[in-house]
Amino acid sequence: MSTPVSDDNSSEQLLNYAPQKLGEQPRIPPASHSRGASPTSASHAQAQGEWGGSSGLRSFGGGVRNEVRGPHEPEATAQPRRRRYTMLELISGIATISACTTVLIMVVPNIMKTYWQGSGVQRVRGSDVPHLSRQSDQRVTNKAPAGGVSGITVTSGARQPGSPTQPELAAYARQFDNPVQGVTENEIRFGISAPFTGAAKELGQNMKLGIDAAFNVANTSGGVHDRQLRLVAVDDGYEPTRTAETMKQLYEQDRVFGIVGNVGTPTAVVALPYALEHRMLFYGAFTGASLLRRDPPDRYVFNYRASYAEETDAVVRYLVKVRHLKPEQIAVFAQQDSYGDAGFSGVAKAIRSLQGADESTILRLNYKRNTVDVDDAVAQLKKSRVPIKAVIMVPTYRAAARFIEKTRDLYPSMIYTSVSFVGSTALANELMLLGQRYATGVIVTQVVPAVDGYSSLVLDYKSALAKYFPGEPLDYVSLEGYLAGNILVEALKRNGPLLDTERLVDSLENLRNFDMGLGTPVTFGRTEHQALHKVWGTELDAGGHYRPIDLE
Repeated sequence: MSTPVSDDNSSEQLLNYAPQKLGEQPRIPPASHSRGASPTSASHAQAQGEWGGSSGLRSFGGGVRNEVRGPHEPEATAQPRRRRYTMLELISGIATISACTTVLIMVVPNIMKTYWQGSGVQRVRGSDVPHLSRQSDQRVTNKAPAGGVSGITVTSGARQPGSPTQPELAAYARQFDNPVQGVTENEIRFGISAPFTGAAKELGQNMKLGIDAAFNVANTSGGVHDRQLRLVAVDDGYEPTRTAETMKQLYEQDRVFGIVGNVGTPTAVVALPYALEHRMLFYGAFTGASLLRRDPPDRYVFNYRASYAEETDAVVRYLVKVRHLKPEQIAVFAQQDSYGDAGFSGVAKAIRSLQGADESTILRLNYKRNTVDVDDAVAQLKKSRVPIKAVIMVPTYRAAARFIEKTRDLYPSMIYTSVSFVGSTALANELMLLGQRYATGVIVTQVVPAVDGYSSLVLDYKSALAKYFPGEPLDYVSLEGYLAGNILVEALKRNGPLLDTERLVDSLENLRNFDMGLGTPVTFGRTEHQALHKVWGTELDAGGHYRPIDLE
């Protein structure tokens, strides 16, 4: 039988079983040391409270209590050690956690923003269609690749039908790196170079008025894909020598996306090459010259109106077939520049198409641009050996009014006609100032319906004019600007929010059978860049109002 552990050596013997390293479990004494323990020794160990009393075991945070147990006592379990923290340590920990949280709040959004912008795709407000992030007013050329796909949605995982391909996403990223001039997140900026001073100022003023009315209607409804439309205007005075500078100003200083509604043929001779060189959209110019109607058409040039050739063809046929004049009895009063040349060529072509007609006999009466000096033209008319019974005019309104004023008394039965560029309303006003007899019977071919009509389209125009430009009179030129502007708005809507010149050209070329209420649908195509070919006939009455006439 083993010798019991005595009171005298209990502490020393138990120290042999104390943990030697931090975290080590104490070793259990053999049964021989516990079974024969006397009540005295057991009570002594209990009285010590912890092994070794004041020995080194207290350095372990209290050790294990009651490790020496009786034969019927359960095995003791080691208790986890507890770390006591001072108030300073707690405050320091809380401060550290707060600082880390603040850093995360500041850094994480910037990291996510950089990643999001780097992807080149951003959602449009109120739309599920992604579009590229723009950086406004950075100078780049509109030379994005053609054939871009618009109106797509981004999905994750396997590519779904209609989702973007990798090349498309790469194209979007490239566009972000090279933002489109004149296009920001909130605006699309167009430009117009036209006369706002000088003899033809009413043409520029009214063309801009009509486009602005169309843009304002769209802007009031939220814009086009959340972008407002703006038109920047510069004055070229209807002089080609000034047009080069105005075009440069619009492109380099005002940084417009495209050109809309430029006025005039001689100015287009300068403006068009500049636009083509920079691959800018050249849309809805107020001219019917063939310069803007090449076959096949220039990619970036789109026209709303019928050509001068179509207008003059319609009026020549009217004079010959309806009024029963001979071709040689028709003269042409024309501006002595490319505008007058275009009109005269149209008349010559129309007469040439008539069987047995000789265009070489056509009398041309000239005057200089931006003047009302028509004396030479009147002198030439007087010298004509063939009696002239009709004059087809290719002028501006003041020169036309002066020519009629100087010839009406000489030729009371003369038929005066003019192409639409004359500015119908301005011409009527000028003639009525001279007297009713000067206005009555003057015919003007139009590329828009009568402004005093009640078609849905004309009523919409009247409503827009009254709302945004109260007090402005109805006008054929502003109606043309309004119609051209509305077609452009429709093309922008169909294009989608991913906008550049190439995509918009593609959208215009795919605009088919758009019913505006003109009585004929608007259609563009890859080989058709003229929206309308219809010509309306109007005639001034004694009250200075235009009434419709049938040209056929």
